[in-house]
Amino acid sequence: MPPISPQQTLKEVFGFDDFRGGQQAVVSRVLAGHSTAAIFATGAGKSLCYQLPALHLPHLTLVVSPLLALMQDQLAFLARHGVAAASIDSTQDRDTTRNVMERAKSGELKILMVSVERLKNERFRHFLRQVQISLLVVDEAHCLSEWGHNFRPDYLKLPNYQRDFAIPQVLLLTATATPTVIADMGEKFAIAADNVITTGFYRSNLELLVAPAMADRQQQLINWLKPQMQPGSEAPTIIYVTLQQTAERVAKALAAQGIAAQAYHAGLDSSRRDEIQRQFMGGESPCIVATIAFGMGIDKGDIRNVVHYDLPKSIENYSQEIGRAGRDGQPSTCLTMAGRDGLRVLENFVYGDTPEYAGIYRLLEEIAAAGQAPDRQWEVLLNTLSRDTNIRPLPLKTLLVRLEMHGIIAPRFAFLAEYRLRYHLDPSALVNYFEGERAAFVRLLVDNIPIARTWGTVDFDRLHQAGQTQQIDASRDRVITALEYFQDKGWLTLEGKRMTDVYEICQPNFTIEVLTSQLYDDCLNRERIEIERLQAMLALFESESCLTRRLAEHFGDSTFGKSPFDTPSNAEQGRCGHCSVCYGHPVKLPDAPPETPLTAADFQRYATPLIERHTEQFGQPPNAQRVAHFLCGLTMPVFTPLKARSLNGFAVFEQRAYPQVREWAARQINK
Repeated sequence: MPPISPQQTLKEVFGFDDFRGGQQAVVSRVLAGHSTAAIFATGAGKSLCYQLPALHLPHLTLVVSPLLALMQDQLAFLARHGVAAASIDSTQDRDTTRNVMERAKSGELKILMVSVERLKNERFRHFLRQVQISLLVVDEAHCLSEWGHNFRPDYLKLPNYQRDFAIPQVLLLTATATPTVIADMGEKFAIAADNVITTGFYRSNLELLVAPAMADRQQQLINWLKPQMQPGSEAPTIIYVTLQQTAERVAKALAAQGIAAQAYHAGLDSSRRDEIQRQFMGGESPCIVATIAFGMGIDKGDIRNVVHYDLPKSIENYSQEIGRAGRDGQPSTCLTMAGRDGLRVLENFVYGDTPEYAGIYRLLEEIAAAGQAPDRQWEVLLNTLSRDTNIRPLPLKTLLVRLEMHGIIAPRFAFLAEYRLRYHLDPSALVNYFEGERAAFVRLLVDNIPIARTWGTVDFDRLHQAGQTQQIDASRDRVITALEYFQDKGWLTLEGKRMTDVYEICQPNFTIEVLTSQLYDDCLNRERIEIERLQAMLALFESESCLTRRLAEHFGDSTFGKSPFDTPSNAEQGRCGHCSVCYGHPVKLPDAPPETPLTAADFQRYATPLIERHTEQFGQPPNAQRVAHFLCGLTMPVFTPLKARSLNGFAVFEQRAYPQVREWAARQINK
């Protein structure tokens, strides 16, 4: 019997008659054994590019995905089509995780989805080495590149993971990669240019509109949207805003006008967010007012409007978000209510990620100290290190990756610093299952893991010392192996927490001052690039040439102007015929309202609460950077013990430009 072809699988398993866009080119390259990159527009069917090959490859396909919501949506799709797929994620209990691992080991699973952080877990890495893997899939692969719009430092380690687990090939998937990002991704995984498949970003059914934001932006939105929200024929709509409080305020205003709108943001608990998403997907709730927490993995075909009430974070974010409209091919509208007023908030988010010079110096001091130890090992609890250096977790991760790239440190392994257990039978009965030295070892465990009520904490130092006294091997590895075996037998439940990364200090004699300056300059350069990204987005919206064409050019789309345009004349002129500019309405964004000058009285009123508490707790006043963060509502780790959010003055200047607030604070402090 001849083997089943990919075309047959497409029809019989997934129910599609034909491949779309570049899907067939990607699938054929993957099945030919080539590492491949698929750069497809949002909604163009990237997921099928790994789902179909996974059924033809001999071993497991491992998918790294950045968001739980993405995994859940794709797993639901695969389940409907009878594909054996599962995920391992933080929401699962131990029994579920263990079951998934057993299915993977037995060869039953074809697809396993995980977050990139899962690959640092020592127990998970041990499991992966017991499984043959045919293909590593990296979803949202632009996260690999420092030049991308959503850089995630842990993604930089994926090429090393591919080598560690002997995975023969990779497939990179993304919807938002510029030519620079594509080249960066290809270089990291040695993907030949012929194996980078890009579909055009042009979609003829999307109308791109930019309207200058009016003084009463809320009423402007109501006037535009209300005619499309007649009872019984509401147009499914997503409205994107920057801040959680804006989502709540706008949703309330729409509801007051009879438009059934709901707010969606990270401040809601997960069950409420899930319910709102379910109602929107099912057509019960036609309008969502959301921060960018909403949308990843949303595959609803009939979204008629995507509105940017506030400016998006970048051209890449804009492209991704409007790509959720009109996936059914029907006409859909993407409206941006553009003004410069919201630009300051977006810029402030960028400035908020830049660490203090002193924080980087403190980080390097700790590394230098660890480098003087005989084993040159440095144990890192990220949240603790973040608190000690006053560097937020994401910038801190980025700094650690930069230090790896400088050859200062090298990751060796990660482990859970704390384990606790709960017995399901009398602990003494455990000993009876074993004989000789093993029985003595189990007795040592039982005697030296005291139970408080129902749970006991594993103290590895105590066990090791007790083992030395009794001449029994009670090393950490042996203890964990035994406890995991007991859990597999159903004798106890084992839980781990406090992930600890262990680094080797490869160059312990670096000059702290020189490296601090270099890393700080890198951070300032990243800040500059992100601010320029925002300016590029404004330039797009103020374009005097076709918006669709400008968007395509940003992503290096060479198909624009060739096909499939509305009319031959439009194609010849490089015009889409269905954007604001093509309609004859280019936009000049209104200036942000002028700011009133800041005074010494403002500083006394708003900064004093922070200064007093900081001085009381740390013995010295805060620097200008900390004061500016506080007044602009930007978090930093030092604010947690200070309970800064509860102080009068926090976020009072949220709408002001951060650099100006910082310079003003520095002048006031130095008076």
